[in-house]
Amino acid sequence: MVKAILVVALCYFLSPIAIAKIQNKVIYGDDNRQEFFQVRRSDVREVADSTAAVVRNSSLTPKSDGTTDIKAESFQKMVGLCSTERFASEPSGAFCSAFLVGDDMIATAGHCIDTARCPQSSFVFTYRMSEQGQAPNNVSSSEIYRCQAVLEREQTGAQDYALVKLDRPVRGHRILTLAKDPVAVGDTVVTIGHPSGIPTKITDNGVVRSTKPEFFTANLDTYGGNSGSAVFDQNTLQVVGILVRGESDFVYDRVNKCSVSNRCPADGCRGEDVTNISYISEALKKH
Repeated sequence: MVKAILVVALCYFLSPIAIAKIQNKVIYGDDNRQEFFQVRRSDVREVADSTAAVVRNSSLTPKSDGTTDIKAESFQKMVGLCSTERFASEPSGAFCSAFLVGDDMIATAGHCIDTARCPQSSFVFTYRMSEQGQAPNNVSSSEIYRCQAVLEREQTGAQDYALVKLDRPVRGHRILTLAKDPVAVGDTVVTIGHPSGIPTKITDNGVVRSTKPEFFTANLDTYGGNSGSAVFDQNTLQVVGILVRGESDFVYDRVNKCSVSNRCPADGCRGEDVTNISYISEALKKH
């Protein structure tokens, strides 16, 4: 418990990438990360439209034209990334990921938000690259929702989730369907979120390796900013869990003096842990 409290306290003061390093993730086998516009399945794009970036209010600057600027350094600059890495030039404006589970309720990882950080946090929909390669440095203000209250939260060694009430009902994005049955070993899953805080990435073909009552482990290609990402059954696109922790994100290239993505065999390393969605389902019954 003391360790969990210290992590929450550190997250409040650290940068988005520093938070990412606390709950690390990694690449397994081939890099399956895709941009929103690259995904051919329309049903996958539809559920992706109901996911959000968690952004500090201090990074947001509202404008008179009904849009808001999102201040962000490049992914490369934030982590000292090698220029050859994918998405190196994209902005890293988020510190976690989230997804819509009620008219005015959103789910994320417990280590991403708490009561103290709620007033300083917002949830931004459509934080994604355009088909023309334009970065989302400016979005419609209508796509930004403030954190009003943390309704339920848990952050233990096994459980890591939060249910958040927003400042108003969400418009233009549908509530995601939560799975009633737990996953099984061998199931195929997809996750949608913001690896290292960059615009939306969709990562498919993850395979469930093991299951426990509180969480399951899969070989999903994810990074720290993916914390709070929805993990879906790849066939039904029902939410089966919340991405929360995993293998180290980066390794240092001593020759080029920059960081590269940590890579593991498809069946290697520890895998990525996903809190079972049943905790959010139960929390929703109370609210």
